[in-house]
Order: sequence, then structure tokens, then C-alpha cells
Amino acid sequence: MSYERRKVRIGLVVSDKMDKTIVVNYTWSSPHLIYKKAIRRETRFMTHDPENLAKLGDVVRIIESRPISKTKRWRLAEILSSQEIADIQPEEIQVDESVVSAAATSALDQAEAEATAQTSQDDETSADESSTEAQG
Repeated sequence: MSYERRKVRIGLVVSDKMDKTIVVNYTWSSPHLIYKKAIRRETRFMTHDPENLAKLGDVVRIIESRPISKTKRWRLAEILSSQEIADIQPEEIQVDESVVSAAATSALDQAEAEATAQTSQDDETSADESSTEAQG
């Protein structure tokens, strides 16, 4: 197959956990057959990355190639832009003590406000029931 006839796509790397393989998410749109509104679709391509260069979040250009495996029919042509994605877990985030205490006190204040609102609603409904019984 000549290079001019090969399909070229630009997409986002959504997985790089396999060896020499990345998954590229390609988003495309086409008009609805009846209503003519643009419909966005996504296709995921298993792509051959022999040097494991592409990382999660990169925008890459892929090119159609011969079958490399059962599911891989695309090769990585180039990395257009790289993005740094934080590999930090929520437990590793350090929070200032004043922020934690302020959040705790606001949560307590909110719980107390909800409790007083609920008791006032209960009082109103019991007063309405007693007035209807007195009339009846």
C-alpha cells in the first residue's frame, strides 16, 4: 500500500499500559441522516508504539499499516503534544490544619441548621393536624 493512500488520524492516548501498544481515542462527527445535526462519535484504535514513547494524555498522529496483531492495524507516526498527568493519590495530598478545622465546623453548622429546620417543619405539621381535628 502506498503512503499516499494510507489513512491518517489524530487522537488522544487513553491507555499506555501495554508493552509496545497504546490505545488512541479518535473523535469524529457526521451529520444525522434525517435531522442533519452533527453527531459526535469516538473510535478507539489499538496502535503499535515500538519504543513506548507515547504517554497517557498525549495527542498523537497515527497511520494505517499492515496487521501487526489481532487488533493492531495502526502505527504511531508522531507525538504532536505531550501533557503531564499527575500520578498523585488522594492520600498523598497534604492539607493545612486550619482548612480541615474550618471544613469540620462548617459541616457541623450545616447539620445543626438542617436539624432545626426539620424540627420546625414537624411543629408546623403537628399544629395543622391539631387545628383540623378541632374543626372536625
